Amino acid sequence: MEQKGSVRARSAFIWLALLLAIAIPIGAAAASPLLAWRDPIYIIAGFAGILALALLLLQPLLAGRLLPGMSPLKNRLIHRWVGLFLVVSVVVHVGGLWITSPPDVIHALKFASPTPFSIWGVLAMWALFATALLAAFRRRLKLRPSTWRLAHSALALLIVSGTIIHALLIEGTMETFTKAVLRTLVAIVTLKVVYAIWRKERRLR
Repeated sequence: MEQKGSVRARSAFIWLALLLAIAIPIGAAAASPLLAWRDPIYIIAGFAGILALALLLLQPLLAGRLLPGMSPLKNRLIHRWVGLFLVVSVVVHVGGLWITSPPDVIHALKFASPTPFSIWGVLAMWALFATALLAAFRRRLKLRPSTWRLAHSALALLIVSGTIIHALLIEGTMETFTKAVLRTLVAIVTLKVVYAIWRKERRLR
């Protein structure tokens, strides 16, 4: 009985920590005084980007089955839905920026932007789209499970690396400390899960 109580307490702590890790940076950004000078579309685009960063913390936790009380089937299903929301968030982020400043987005997409954070953001975006397409056409491409896992995890590293550097170089509505904590958590969890996947594949081979 005592052991069950301990397991429940640990599960509750993990879920609470995850909720706080996502909610606090978003709440801190919502309280930013810079929002007073922004257009509504720009604000929506910015928060779509913040949400995308937060979702990157959830994805490896689901892929690595690190969240308590989740069956493997539920993990996969939610991982797919979160991936879809991630793509939508990025589309809203880029689309909103396109509406507010088309030349900046065009330069970024051409990798001709004078701001380095734009280049890293675009790299992460294309890697995300490539991941989504790979997942959508996985069966038609007849990828072996091992090939799929290695390709998916490699693209995940590119997505996370690009996004973290993109967020690091931007001085915007996100509060500095909470943004740093969220970026660090995303990096640690992603590296942990990708390393576990690659180690398992190496063992199997």
